[in-house]
Amino acid sequence: MDLPCLVLPLSILLLFSSAVSSADIPLGASITASDLNQTWNSPNSTFSLGFIAATPTSFYAAITYGGVPIWRAGGAYPVAVDFGGSFRFLTSGNLHLVSSNGTVLWESGTAGRGVSSATLSDSGNLVLTNGTVSVWSTFENPTDTIVPTQNFTTSNSLRSGLYSFSLTKSGNLTLTWNSSILYWSKGLNSTVDKNLTSPSLGLQSIGILSLSDLTLSTSVVLAYSSDYAEGSDLLRFVRLDSDGNLRIYSSDSGSGISNVRWAAVEDQCEVFGYCGNLGICSYNDSTPVCGCPSENFELVDPKDSTKGCKRKEEIENCPGDLTMLELQHAKFLTYSSELSSQVFFVGISACRLNCLVGGSCIASTSLSDGTGLCYLKVPGFVSGYQSPALPSTSYVKVCGPVVPNPSAFSHGDDGAWKLHAWIVAVVVLGTLAALVLLEGGLWWWCCKNSPKFGGLSAQYALLEYASGAPVQFSYKELQRSTKGFKEKLGAGGFGAVYRGILANRTIVAVKQLEGIEQGEKQFRMEVATISSTHHLNLVRLIGFCSEGRHRLLVYEFMKNGSLDTCLFPTEGHSGRLLNWENRFSIALGTARGITYLHEECRDCIVHCDIKPENILLDENYNAKVSDFGLAKLINPKDHRYRTLTSVRGTRGYLAPEWLANLPITSKSDVYSYGMVLLEIVSGKRNFEVSAETNRKKFSLWAYEEFEKGNMEGIVDKRLGDQGVDMEQAKRAIQVSFWCIQEQPSQRPMMGKVVQMLEGVTEIERPPAPKAAMEVSAGGTSINVSSNVSALSTFAASAPAPSSSSSMQNAGFSSIVLGRNVEKSSSSVTGRNVERASSSLLHSEVAPGL
Repeated sequence: MDLPCLVLPLSILLLFSSAVSSADIPLGASITASDLNQTWNSPNSTFSLGFIAATPTSFYAAITYGGVPIWRAGGAYPVAVDFGGSFRFLTSGNLHLVSSNGTVLWESGTAGRGVSSATLSDSGNLVLTNGTVSVWSTFENPTDTIVPTQNFTTSNSLRSGLYSFSLTKSGNLTLTWNSSILYWSKGLNSTVDKNLTSPSLGLQSIGILSLSDLTLSTSVVLAYSSDYAEGSDLLRFVRLDSDGNLRIYSSDSGSGISNVRWAAVEDQCEVFGYCGNLGICSYNDSTPVCGCPSENFELVDPKDSTKGCKRKEEIENCPGDLTMLELQHAKFLTYSSELSSQVFFVGISACRLNCLVGGSCIASTSLSDGTGLCYLKVPGFVSGYQSPALPSTSYVKVCGPVVPNPSAFSHGDDGAWKLHAWIVAVVVLGTLAALVLLEGGLWWWCCKNSPKFGGLSAQYALLEYASGAPVQFSYKELQRSTKGFKEKLGAGGFGAVYRGILANRTIVAVKQLEGIEQGEKQFRMEVATISSTHHLNLVRLIGFCSEGRHRLLVYEFMKNGSLDTCLFPTEGHSGRLLNWENRFSIALGTARGITYLHEECRDCIVHCDIKPENILLDENYNAKVSDFGLAKLINPKDHRYRTLTSVRGTRGYLAPEWLANLPITSKSDVYSYGMVLLEIVSGKRNFEVSAETNRKKFSLWAYEEFEKGNMEGIVDKRLGDQGVDMEQAKRAIQVSFWCIQEQPSQRPMMGKVVQMLEGVTEIERPPAPKAAMEVSAGGTSINVSSNVSALSTFAASAPAPSSSSSMQNAGFSSIVLGRNVEKSSSSVTGRNVERASSSLLHSEVAPGL
């Protein structure tokens, strides 16, 4: 069966359209722009009439189709109102769009015609009727869109700015610019030999654009949507866009997002006037872009390149200095209405010269396709197109001299000028090369003859150019990139973090370190160690600055900030609510990053401050661990970093051994990760107490619920019906309880944690965590289990921990231990880190782990 036979005849479509139900709108009813929820809906709620936002302070009165506007009051140039505007159905039978000061901006013109009611039907047609007779309707007065069941005839037209779409009596679809230039037409194919009497265009809901007429036995298909006959719930419509192209769109109901499925003009640059008067359309990859012919022109509107260009100096002001700007592979669009008086058969030189001497000519195009045609353009509107595939050369009359665009090459015939340019280039390049050689020679001589400076230069060169070495920035460069350290992202124990933009437009986070007393050489070596640590789930160190007492680190910028802003939104940070898929991915990514620090890089790096504030999220919500390896940069003589009380922002994440003055090993990070993992699952701080938890710390209450088998009670209730994978949730909860065991030997290694989360390793039932410790603020009480109760008097003098910060919160950062656990010269907390032996780093875990 032929596809055209599947198309419903127009008569059946009209019958269906007349049978759909509609919603009555009473005389005197009105809706206001101040309440966007106030709408007039069709019975099935597919269509609604109300106000939609044009800008934050202006609004259109529009009919929407599943969230997509298909009709706007005002026609080709929709009229916007402010918050005080309203759309009224007056008792006179007239529709009015009124501004806040009472000015009528648009009306239906139906006053005094006996209108007694208005209805919005399930087909999307707003109809004003006098009894049973239609007086006015949106289908009869469309703006820029056709929807299924809408009957589009020769008396209708779509308009969008200067562009219009119409149907001719012969059945041709036409696109016209400014009611004068017909730049696209599509009609019946040669197999249809009929004289049409009353053609009409319709869009079927399955995505077929077809033409019907009383003389045709079946509708004729003119265009197919690329997804035609797919999806029973897709909403499709035809729209004339502001760029002059007619397209078929499909949209998921309620999404408000539309996808192009067919375009009338395949090459957007062939749309007349797309780039405005004297504008040149070209392509950046597959995207059309607009520009000016040369630097002799400037954009009419710098904010909108489609508004066209204007000469910086008008040609009538320089009659004795006129010349022709040459544009290779370019043409000026010329259509049938212009051909009779503007086309000639001459060569390329004559085409250029005739326009130069012709008083009424402002541009010309010479075709190189064998036709010998030359098009001359007169003042009015000139629309240009440039592409390497075009077999044509165009010229534009300008006031000399010609100033090509920066990216363009001059194609003039002035050989002397080209030679002069080459001489200048050679002289400049030679001078620069001589200066570079001179400076390099002086540098080499100074380094060779200076015992103090020469000894360091080789090491600096090694760090600067070795594979993976960080980039060295000057302090002025970073000061400039951060606009004087203006935009502060956060502050932590090592200093503040600022947003910056490097010279190559890369956005970065710049950490301004404080308390750094190390020498230049040692600082560079430690930075090189940090930068050599590369992993998908670790924040990358891009570079550093070391000038005098200035010490700064430059990190990659994480668009979505830190994990705490998503898990625990506050009034100042109301991040996106993470779904379960994102949460589990973040948990797994964080575990992999810590595993790399502990088990896979050259030196075992113990982070010491795993918490949501130090887990950053990129644009795709991938987790990256930050602030590792900074502890060795701090001067061990600085007492601020040598006591337990200096640990900042870690309340609720410290392993028991921190308070028991026991060796700090990688198992301390495992404990902190377990607390974070529980927070990812629950969306609650692990030290939070509430009536819901019977005034117990959440982590302890959660284990009681786990014992009862109430996994759903532990999972974040905000996830609701978002499809939580309870098998994954159960694994994560069990892993978290294994990680927060009081004894380090019972905690799994991070590599084992990854395997358990992935489901590769079976998880035994974890015992109840015994440690219930928390360092409170300002000398308040702490809870310590019996095994480490000796420290109960220590925390009484502990100062209040500083508050957490969201982006790059340094807190108390990591320490680096060699694989043989060499003694550390920088005791980060005043305890003997060197007592951490390799047996503790690789201690056995509980059975089954």
